[in-house]
Amino acid sequence: MGQWTEDMNKTGVRTSLPFPKMLTIDEVQEILNLGKPMVYALVRSGELRAATFGPRGIWRVREDDLAAYIDAAYEKTAERIASGQVAEGETVADE
Repeated sequence: MGQWTEDMNKTGVRTSLPFPKMLTIDEVQEILNLGKPMVYALVRSGELRAATFGPRGIWRVREDDLAAYIDAAYEKTAERIASGQVAEGETVADE
């Protein structure tokens, strides 16, 4: 989860920024190498946490939320492989 307060080390020196880095939908799209409609679908489904800001409702994704989504996707894939849902030699569709 994002840091909303500053962390202090033992000497009282600030060790992190007070706010997480926020990514645009375009940046998320590029990082995941997905189409914009797929990124919006992930956001709408709640799989990828995001929030809107300002009167125009501009979407932003916290960097740590994107990292959590990627980690969860790897875990889910590993579970599918372990349970036999992904057969050996199965071709993978590339969008």
